[in-house]
This record gives sequence, structure tokens and C-alpha cells, in this order.
Amino acid sequence: MKTTAIYLAALLFAPLAALCGAAETPQPPAQSKPLAPSQADLANAEAYRSKGYNVLFIAVDDMNDWVGCLGGNPQALTPNMDRFATQQAMVMSKAYCASTVCGPSRSSLLTGKRAASTGVYGNGQNLKNAPKAKDVVTLPEYFSKHGYFTLSAGKIFHKHPTANGLDEGQWAFQEHVNPPGGGNGGMLWVKSPAAADGNEKGEEFRWGAVKAPVEQTKDYIASQWAADQLKRDFDGKPFFLALGISKPHLPWEVPQEFFDLYPLDKLKQVEIVRDDLDDIVGKNGKPLFRPDRRFEAADSANLHLEAQRAYLANISYVDYCLGVLFDALNKSKYADNTIVMIWGDHGWHLSEKMKYGKTDLWEESNRVPLIVSVPGVAQPDVKCDGVVNLLDMYPTLVELCGLPANPENEGRSFAPLLKNPKMEWNYPTLTTYKYKNHSLTDGRYRYTWYGGADGAEELYDHSTDPLEHKNIATNPESKAIIAGFQKYLPTHNEPDAPSNKLSGADKKKMTKGGKKGDDE
Repeated sequence: MKTTAIYLAALLFAPLAALCGAAETPQPPAQSKPLAPSQADLANAEAYRSKGYNVLFIAVDDMNDWVGCLGGNPQALTPNMDRFATQQAMVMSKAYCASTVCGPSRSSLLTGKRAASTGVYGNGQNLKNAPKAKDVVTLPEYFSKHGYFTLSAGKIFHKHPTANGLDEGQWAFQEHVNPPGGGNGGMLWVKSPAAADGNEKGEEFRWGAVKAPVEQTKDYIASQWAADQLKRDFDGKPFFLALGISKPHLPWEVPQEFFDLYPLDKLKQVEIVRDDLDDIVGKNGKPLFRPDRRFEAADSANLHLEAQRAYLANISYVDYCLGVLFDALNKSKYADNTIVMIWGDHGWHLSEKMKYGKTDLWEESNRVPLIVSVPGVAQPDVKCDGVVNLLDMYPTLVELCGLPANPENEGRSFAPLLKNPKMEWNYPTLTTYKYKNHSLTDGRYRYTWYGGADGAEELYDHSTDPLEHKNIATNPESKAIIAGFQKYLPTHNEPDAPSNKLSGADKKKMTKGGKKGDDE
């Protein structure tokens, strides 16, 4: 593996591109035509069974599309993920989460169930307490049931405090570890806009440089642990290895060298559209949204560029850590028969819509990174525009690994799309935020319905408005498009599952030693 110094020196000489790309010729809105693939297009699982695939399942907390190969911000320096995509993997450029909050997003993709089916809508709801989710066989459990050795480190399931200790989803794996070490070693400097705790409890809007060398940080240690597992033989069984990376989750604190990759005088700030929320109104004509507290704090302190730099620094840190694992995989005996899925649990706003954070139902929080490597199947160095959802990973992995289909899955396998990335694949995919608020996209249009509020609507045409600045829901010509999407809204919205409830003594016990639950 290349040293940190060589990695960073190479990046420092890389050009920093401008954020804005060439404008496309506007196209008039047209009737949406979402089509599902025909049964004839679906691959036969037997075609994959003989390959004996292993699975490397990599979750990156709060990572949006600011990755080089995804193009969300051309200034992002991510050579390891970019090289992996170029040489070994396919980039799913229109991948979306099932929910825009960590807990329900992860609960959905790991159970294969929509939030509207389980009632798990927020971080304070443990799927194990949800009547419609508690007995569902999760993705790692399904693989264990069918002969795989399953192991994990880091955050895969959302963490929840319980009276018996922290529930990290360890029950779903045959082996779950928390590699020792991984502290910050103190801080070289810290910056935080005043009074900016945001609307997401427990996530302080803060960034800075840690004193610890990169090799002693949490995500590097976890990545090295995962790399070391590739030296094992797992008693001859195929393996399902899950790795959770904690950054770029707040606080944005990584070694100084990753900040140094992004000199402030070379960076271009995200454009702020100050009236961007004005056309999103309820049935009463009043605005549904306002700038969030983090945005207002960064705005008043003139720290937008510094905050965006901090996020980019954290993305480059994540990329460096993943490079350790990529190198180990390529040198291992499992290089040619291991599926790799790298995914973020939801998007993240960095001043777009005057917001810093996840949640809500716009493209910036719905779209996620999804990079997929399937040796002998997925074509490397390809960007696929098929519309997929993280919910679809469960049935896709089941099919690719030749396991019997799980009839409980509500997603659909995109294995055929990996074999033929140019096939039509624009069936509307669903993202949910809280009870009865849903957004659908078919790759061209985004339709959002606030059924949990007063039935307000948004509609955007990405062919002319990819950044979703102009809500066209009230335009007369949008009626037919909206009607087409409404057929794909859930017909049932499960009421909220029970929230986590602990006594004061239990909470004190859980926070001792720095362990966190709901808000992590």
C-alpha cells in the first residue's frame, strides 16, 4: 500500500475543477413513462451459482455524491474509489435511498422492507421493536442461513441503546467486532459556527484537524481489520463481510493532511439560491420550509466554503482508508470471486436548499453513491443510468450469489442491469421521510407528496432543472405526469413503530464510555 505521504502528495498536484459543468439544451417536459423490465430480461440465479461469490459490503455514513467517479463535486479527490470504479466496478449514477435518515434507511435495506411497511421512520425506532420488522430475516442473517460465514465491524445497522447494552445489530452476524483504538488523540484546531446544533439531535456542526496520525484513526483501523480478514479461509465457506465507515458523519474531524488537499483559495463554493424554497408551499399557500439552523450559522459567520472544505477533507480521508481494503482484496485469493458493494446510507446537503444535513426529500438527500463490482458480470468503467434503490441490494445480492429468492423482499434485483447497463430501467423508485411523506423518481422527474402534512406536492424535471430549483407541480401540463407517479405511492402507510424508551439509569449506563445510540 502506498504511504500516506505519497498519496497526499499526488493529490496535492491534482487539478481542482470548477463546480459548474456545461449547460445542456433544455428539453420540454414530457409524459413520464416508467417501465419495469420484462421477465425475459431477468437473469437466472443458476448462472451465478457456480462462481461461489463472496460479498464485501461497505457502508459509508453520510457520504453523498461528492466522489470523483460520481461527479457530485468535481473538486473531490478520491483516487482509490475512482480507480476501483475504472478498473473493477460499475457506478450506479441514479441510485437512491429508501429513507433520508440513517436508521430507517439502514433498516429498509437490511430487511428488504420499505419504511411504509415497517413503521420505522426515524433514528429512535429500533427495528427489533417494530411489530412489522422484528421477525424479518435481515440480509446478513439470510446469507448465514444459506451457508455463508457473516462478519462485520463498524456501523452497518443503526445503533440503539437498550437496557441490555448497545444494539449494533451484532445479533445479525456470526462475528461482530469493534476493533480497539481509533481515538482522535486530541485536536489541533476546531471550528464550529455559533449556536448551530442543527435539527438533527446529537450531530454538532463542527470540524477540525485531529492530532492522531491516520493509521491510528477509527476508520483506518476498521479498514485494516477488514483487510486482515481476507487472509482467513472461513472453514471453506463463502463469506459476507460488512464494513461500516463512520466518516463523513459529523463532526468532520480528520488529520490535517486531508484538509491540506483543499486550499481555500483554490476551492469554489456551492452556489446558493436564496429564493429556492419560495415555490414549495402548502395548500394554504405558506412556505413549507425555511433555511435550517446550520445554514444560518454558516451564513452569518461566512463559513460556507470552510464547511464544504471540511466535508471534502473527510471524503478524501474515507477514500484513503478504503484504499487499504482495495489493495488487500486485489492481493488476496478472493480477488476474482468477491462482489463489492460500496454505498452511502443517504445523501447530504451542503448549502443546497439552504440546508446542511440529511433528511427531507430533495435530490441532494435522496441520491446516494453506489459502486458495484461483480467479477465476470458487472462491466468496469461504466456509469449506469438505471434507476435503483438501496432496497434493491438485498434481492440483487441474493440473485448474484445463487441463493433462493426471499419472497419478503420489496426491492427488485438489478442483476440484469449489471449485465446490460444500457437496458431500460426507469421504474419509479421510492424514498420516504417520516410518516406518509414520499418522493418518487424515474430518473427524469422527481415527484414528492407530503401526505403527512397537508398533501403539498413538488415536481421537478431533471432534464431542464437537475438541481431542482423550479417546482412545476402546479403547472397545468404537470397533471398527467403527477397522476402517473401517484400510482406508485404506497397504498398502506404503517403507523410509527415504538420509539426507544430507557430509564435515566439505563441512559447513563449507555453513555458511559462514550457509547451512543439513536443519534449516531
